[in-house]
Amino acid sequence: MTAYTATVTVRLKRGVLDPEAETTKGALERLGFELEDLRSADRFEIDLEADSADGARERASEMAERLLANPTIHDYDVEVAER
Repeated sequence: MTAYTATVTVRLKRGVLDPEAETTKGALERLGFELEDLRSADRFEIDLEADSADGARERASEMAERLLANPTIHDYDVEVAER
């Protein structure tokens, strides 16, 4: 078994209202920043052991699908790095 850190980034799908991002975008624009779009995201770092990076990715994806993300309104990405 090898130690890995899986990073799961969960964000709302395009078209789903994101009030936190809209508020932040407005505040940044009032500060003089020009933005095309802004979306908020949650990031989870999971330390785990697995036989391979693919195995760690599969376990982290299962965690995302079962708890961390709602597939109806969220997209998620999984990145894995060996510790």
